[in-house]
Amino acid sequence: MAMTTTAPGQADVGGIPGTAATRRTGDSGRRNIAVLVAFTAATNLADGVMKMALPLLAAQLTRSPAQVTAVSLTLTLPWLLIALHIGVLVDRFDRRRLLWAANGMRLAAMGWLTGSAVSGGITLTELFAAGAILGVADVAASTSASALVPAAVPPAGRERANAWMVGAETVGQEFAGPFVGGLLLAAGTSLALGVIGVSYALAALALLLLVGRFRPAPPAPGAAPASVNSRIAEGVRFLWDDRLLRTLSVIVAVLSAVWGAWLALMPLYAQRTMGLGSREYGILLSALGVGGLVGALTVTWVNRVLGARRAMFADLIGTIAMVALPALTTSLWAVAAGAFLGGMGGTLWSVNARTLTQQRVPDEMLGRYGAASRLFNFGAMPLGAALVGLLAELGGMRLAFGLFAAATALTPVLFVRNVPRSVSPSHR
Repeated sequence: MAMTTTAPGQADVGGIPGTAATRRTGDSGRRNIAVLVAFTAATNLADGVMKMALPLLAAQLTRSPAQVTAVSLTLTLPWLLIALHIGVLVDRFDRRRLLWAANGMRLAAMGWLTGSAVSGGITLTELFAAGAILGVADVAASTSASALVPAAVPPAGRERANAWMVGAETVGQEFAGPFVGGLLLAAGTSLALGVIGVSYALAALALLLLVGRFRPAPPAPGAAPASVNSRIAEGVRFLWDDRLLRTLSVIVAVLSAVWGAWLALMPLYAQRTMGLGSREYGILLSALGVGGLVGALTVTWVNRVLGARRAMFADLIGTIAMVALPALTTSLWAVAAGAFLGGMGGTLWSVNARTLTQQRVPDEMLGRYGAASRLFNFGAMPLGAALVGLLAELGGMRLAFGLFAAATALTPVLFVRNVPRSVSPSHR
């Protein structure tokens, strides 16, 4: 379903159709891209620091592995519990205001933890509560930001906007965040928590510079009020009834399970089977992040050379390599090469999938569609991690990687059969 975004002043001006309007739309689009990239960079840097800080703080308070991992779980569990309900809110209220509300929740949580750290020490209960608040805020912010892009950026600029935003996510979450978090925690808990809060505050202020209207399209005149559950069902039904979107969501579920499995098993495999030390393991993980960053920097060029469909297909091959090579070899450089291909392919997929759905999904459905599609993503990752652990326990780690590689090898067949050669937002 095609969706067009009309900005103020887009009508014919001075008898010259679209000339001045197009210029103004282009200027506001470039400004909005800069604001969204800055917002993404600031929040993901804060997220990267926070996701490292909270489990480490928990480890200082308890020796229980279950309790430490439960603190981390509070940050992701809201995606499974309330994402669909958040999607309804995103399709009903102004999306920029929801971003402000989400960052307000983040600031409240970080202010609470910082105050506790200064006054006498953080308790485990406070970490659980703050983690849950931050997890809910992350669902609201991610869903709102994704749904806001089509109203903020003209169609011609969305690929670039999505590429830069994915690049900012990669740098913040995988490079700068953990590195900065380690330095800040070494300097003091209060300082680390305070810097996270300042980052969220700066991100909220940046949203003041956005140009445009960000309230979703209103319901049709005379339409009967719908319940929350019926609106959720409508979003899920929209995803499932669209053959292309359904195919992409199923593939994403498989890929996310593979990523969850790789990330869960690789630390043990690298230590016991590959015999890697901390330096070599750092190289292996860096290859994954570098691949993601290279993908963000080159996606426009790759799309121009290969086309979006082939670029997304390349991700499937890269993910197969990422999970198959550990089953075939213990060579650091071979496994690192597979990680690089997986990271690069993952970015190519993310940018093109976002751009495609932002054009294909109608404005009034963006929040619910985004929430439903993320369930496939975030719901599959812990399942993949649990399954690979069971398989490794029963048949060994290399067999577990091999079985996941075989499952991933089915995705290119599904992709070729259901994704048309000329992917069009209006094609079903």
